[in-house]
Amino acid sequence: MIERREREGPLMKNSPQSLLISRIITTVIIGVLTGCIIVFFFPKDFFVSQSITSNRHLPVAVPKTQESSAESESSDKVNMLKSEFVALLSDKNAELKKQVSELTERLQLAEQGKDQAEKMLLALGKQEKAGPFGTVKALRTNPNVAPDESVNPRLANILDKIAVKQEIIVALANSNVKEILEVWFTNIKRVGISNYLVVALDDEIAKFCELNQVPFYKRDPDNGIDAVGKRGKRTAVSGLKFRILREFLQLGYSVLLSDTDIIYLQNPFDHLYRDSDVESMSDGHNNMTAYGYNDIYDEPVMGWSRIVHTTRIWVYNSGFFYIRPTIPSIELLDRVAARLSKEKAWDQAVFNEELFYPSHPGYDGLHAAKRTMDMYLFMNSKVLFKTVRNDAKLSKLKPVIIHVNYHPDKLPRMKAVVEYYVNGNQDALKPFPDGSKW
Repeated sequence: MIERREREGPLMKNSPQSLLISRIITTVIIGVLTGCIIVFFFPKDFFVSQSITSNRHLPVAVPKTQESSAESESSDKVNMLKSEFVALLSDKNAELKKQVSELTERLQLAEQGKDQAEKMLLALGKQEKAGPFGTVKALRTNPNVAPDESVNPRLANILDKIAVKQEIIVALANSNVKEILEVWFTNIKRVGISNYLVVALDDEIAKFCELNQVPFYKRDPDNGIDAVGKRGKRTAVSGLKFRILREFLQLGYSVLLSDTDIIYLQNPFDHLYRDSDVESMSDGHNNMTAYGYNDIYDEPVMGWSRIVHTTRIWVYNSGFFYIRPTIPSIELLDRVAARLSKEKAWDQAVFNEELFYPSHPGYDGLHAAKRTMDMYLFMNSKVLFKTVRNDAKLSKLKPVIIHVNYHPDKLPRMKAVVEYYVNGNQDALKPFPDGSKW
C-alpha cells in the first residue's frame, strides 16, 4: 500500500482535477492579496492616501487663496484617481469572477469522470507484470459514477426511501397496460420484493398505483416524453426508458429495467453477478443462440474459399436488463436515445447494435462490459412454451422471472404462468400453442 501511494503521488499532482483546483485556489489568493494591499494603503477612507492627509498640516507659507486652490486641485486629483482605481478594481474583479466561474464549471465536468480517472491512475501507478499462463485476468467492472442529487431532488428522495442497497426495479406504464401491470405488481408483492417503482406515464396509472399501494413516480411535465407516454403503444413507450433511466443512474442507483409483461417467481437481485455494465436476459432459446455460436456461411461461387466462419448471438432483450450507474452505461443510454429521436427504428435493435458493434472506420464502439443472464432462470416465453413445458426435467425448474415477450396474447399467458408455477396447476399451459396464431 505504501509503495502504491508513493507511485500514485506524482500522478495525482499532475491530474487534470488537481490542476483545476490549484488554479481556483491561486485565483482566490490573488483576490485576497489585492484586498489586503488596498486596506494597507488606504486604512481610513479606503481611497484617500495617508500621505495626502498628513501634507495638509505642513506649515507652508502660501496665501490662503492659493492654499484653497491647491486643496481643491488636490481633491480633484484624488477623486479622479479614486474613480480610475475603482474602475480598474471593478474590471479586475469581474475578470477574476469569470475565471473562477469557468474553472468551477470545468472542475464539475471533471468530477463526472473522477471514478474513471482514479481507476486509470491506479492502473498506471501500479504496473504489474503478466503472471504465469492461464492466471492473467483483466479488469471487468467499471466504477460507479459519483451520485448527483441535483439532477432530480424529488426522485432522489423517493429512491432513498424505496431502494435496497442502491438497487431498484423500474417499469414504465400507461393506461394501455393497466391489466397487465396489475398482474406484474401482484406477483412482485407476492415474492416479497419491496424495492420496485412504477414510472407512471399518465394520471390514470398514477391513481391506480396509489389505490393499490404501489410505489410510483410521476415525472415533471415534458412535452417530448408526455406525448408518447400518454398515448403511445407498447413499442413507442419502450423507447422512452432510455431517456428516463439516465436520471436514475446519475443519482447513483443500479436499475433492473422491467417490462410489465413479466411474471416474478423469485427475487431477481439474488441471482445477479453485478460484474458488468449491462446484464441482460436473452431472446435466445438454447445454449447456442443465447450464449453465442460459430455459424458457417457458405458461398459456392468462391470455390476453395466458399466456407466462412461467423460468430453469432441472439439479441439481448431490451425489456429486462440490469444496468449499473457507470460512464459506459450512461453513454449507452445516450446513444440509444439519440438514435431513436432521429431514426424510425426498433429500440431493441438499436440497443443491441450499440452494445455489440465494434469500432470501425467512422464509428467508435461502446466500451461496455456485458453479461448474458441464465436463460432458464431469466426465461423468455419461447423457451417456456416451446421447450420447458414439454421436458420432464426442465419443467421442474423454478425460474426467477418469465417474460411473455414472444407472444401477443400476453394477459392470458401471464395468468396461466401464475397458475402453473404458483398454484401448481400442471395443465395450465397446455391450451396454448408453441407460437402465436397471428
